[in-house]
Amino acid sequence: MKVLLFNGSPHKEGCTYTALCEIAEELRKEKIETEIVQVGTGAVRGCIGCGTCRKKGSCVFEDDMVNEAVQKAREADGFIFGSPVHYAAASGAMTSLMDRMFYSGNSAFAYKPAACIVSARRAGTTAAYDQLNKYIGINNMIMVPAPYWNMVHGNTPDEVRQDEEGLFIMRTIGKNMAWLLKLIQNGEAEGLVHPEPGAKVHTNFIR
Repeated sequence: MKVLLFNGSPHKEGCTYTALCEIAEELRKEKIETEIVQVGTGAVRGCIGCGTCRKKGSCVFEDDMVNEAVQKAREADGFIFGSPVHYAAASGAMTSLMDRMFYSGNSAFAYKPAACIVSARRAGTTAAYDQLNKYIGINNMIMVPAPYWNMVHGNTPDEVRQDEEGLFIMRTIGKNMAWLLKLIQNGEAEGLVHPEPGAKVHTNFIR
């Protein structure tokens, strides 16, 4: 089993990375493979709503990491989406990545467990956390539980390491992710599979 951890920070080994590493360590203790995917250090285009991905199965833009990330996601069993807080929201790169990943490759994520985490010096965390959780909620994913909101606080990695409650939450996410992955694996071994959603129904508010 493998979990992808997306680091949406422009600081490759900054505060968000520090939180993700805490989760990854717990997953490794459970013999689950991990990979941290760096997002925030490169340019990621925003979605232009062209609909090409619905025809060809991948995003029309091939000069950034989105299509590669979707391919990694198809081979993964679970996800952690991590971002710093920028103006009470996820980073621009993380937002653009997730918009396009979930629009062009939603089947790569459906019915898999995921958690979102955010990192901030002080405030804006709950708004960013809520933003990221909406991707999980709209795509038939399983939200990994935690004992409190999934956030750490600090202005540097060292300060994050002093956030004892935040790190406890990260470790719990790792343990709960491992638990869910094993439940799913055991269920599949017994012939249990996720339900078929059926044909989608789209209605506009004017009808």
